[in-house]
Amino acid sequence: MKRYLLTLLAVVATTFAVNCSFANADDFETLPLWPDVAPGEKADAEKPTLEYWKPAEKTSDACLIVCPGGAYNVLCADYEGQDVAKFFVSKGVTAVVLRYRVPRREGLPKHMAAWQDAQRCVRVVRAHAKEWGIDPEKIGITGFSAGGHLTLMTATTSLTNSYEPIDEIDKLSASVNFAAPVYPAYILEEAKDGGDARGSLDSVMVDDFAFDEKTPPICLVHGDADRVTPMGSIFVYAKLRKMEIPAELHIYAKAEHGFGAKVTDNHVGDWMNRVYYWMQKMGF
Repeated sequence: MKRYLLTLLAVVATTFAVNCSFANADDFETLPLWPDVAPGEKADAEKPTLEYWKPAEKTSDACLIVCPGGAYNVLCADYEGQDVAKFFVSKGVTAVVLRYRVPRREGLPKHMAAWQDAQRCVRVVRAHAKEWGIDPEKIGITGFSAGGHLTLMTATTSLTNSYEPIDEIDKLSASVNFAAPVYPAYILEEAKDGGDARGSLDSVMVDDFAFDEKTPPICLVHGDADRVTPMGSIFVYAKLRKMEIPAELHIYAKAEHGFGAKVTDNHVGDWMNRVYYWMQKMGF
């Protein structure tokens, strides 16, 4: 009996390690976003960072920035961050996981601190393009839920500076060249601050997004059973089509919110392959 219990505990421990395993420290390099403190922060505030993930065998000169979700209050940086980076790195694509500032800053729009970090991240990645062997005009961004909203802020509103320039890096463009928001939140007025929303053709999109002339091709991914209504993604898709910006939309039946990087061979679990093949189709 004792031997059986020890064996059972070993199996459980191994299973837990496999299911909860993340990257080793050597798999990525952590870089600061800001040379000192981030805009509006105190000196002792936690500093936002980015994780640079380099593929062992590069097949693309693009780089994909990954923005985890978490309602702008926390960061789901494993299954909506590092696990996503691992997938694209396995395909030969350079990835960057953005650990932006949370929670929401009092007195500011819910996304402001995160948006500042995202724009800075794009510029930092662009500044490292030659060193990392990526094309500075093939920088993309993806994100989940609140990170999906942040993805759209970064992709559609890059000509609006979210902070005052602080160094030479800030002379570089904050525009991305492609984007893939996944179950983005806060798209419709009826759910701009969170909560469930059914959405309809009579809904109104928030005015967060400028849809300026630098808005790039976008691939949207959503679940049809999502409490964060897929009508938000549909509205964004319709806006892009009106602007004649290349767009792709995937809405998965019976898929709920937060499916993240759960890779399977079929249906919603294959969404990252769909985004990867879209990137190839668009030349990234």
